[in-house]
Amino acid sequence: MAKGYRLNASTGIHKGDREYQQDQIALLSHPRITGCVLGVVADGMGGRSGGRKASDQVMMTARQLFERFSPDHDDAPSLLKQIVQEAHLVIKLTAISAEQEPHSTIAVFLIQADGECHWAHAGDSRIYHFHGSKLVRRTMDHSYVQTMVDRGELTEEEANVHPQSNILMGCLGAEEDPPMDVHSIDRLRPGDILLACSDGVWHYFSPNELGSVLSSLSPREATEFLIEKARSRARGGGDNLSLLILKLEPLEG
Repeated sequence: MAKGYRLNASTGIHKGDREYQQDQIALLSHPRITGCVLGVVADGMGGRSGGRKASDQVMMTARQLFERFSPDHDDAPSLLKQIVQEAHLVIKLTAISAEQEPHSTIAVFLIQADGECHWAHAGDSRIYHFHGSKLVRRTMDHSYVQTMVDRGELTEEEANVHPQSNILMGCLGAEEDPPMDVHSIDRLRPGDILLACSDGVWHYFSPNELGSVLSSLSPREATEFLIEKARSRARGGGDNLSLLILKLEPLEG
């Protein structure tokens, strides 16, 4: 691990107002390399068993490929692309036996021991990178309303309350190969915060609100606060919620 910071992380998951939990989340430490971690969020869709099967496959694929990953020899962006592509294929295979068509989003990030960071996503689960309370960058959803925002037809605020805000333009398990965006950060530094979450969380907060909460609370406190606040703002109509917060805290002294 690069000198100057330590990783402080927390994960949270809640069923929301749904009957079934189809989100899944994991923060994995590399079995051989200290300070190398993988964070994954998967929001499954497709009936009671379909969505859960899909997010199960994302987690299993990510875990298996990460355990085989060798930071000294392997390319991190290639690993993330492989996770997305293999999970997509496995989900398509499970569709044969599922009640309904299983699909899943994915948002996955890899932090190397030297602080190098890469992320990839497909669908509308997001990764946010903050420095303190300031948003540095976030993933752009593969969704119908995001294409309208990109064309200047909707504002971000209008997109959030649009009746078709849940329509995806791509995800894992669909007929088409998933869209996939990969982003790299040369070096994370003390004060950086990563948030990965499903739409059941981000739907209820502006980036400014998220930055304020993440910078002022510990990851555990922020996790609990965001779940509680999203639950109250959903007013009984909330989706599954899952989030993963990772802060790079300066070492004392």
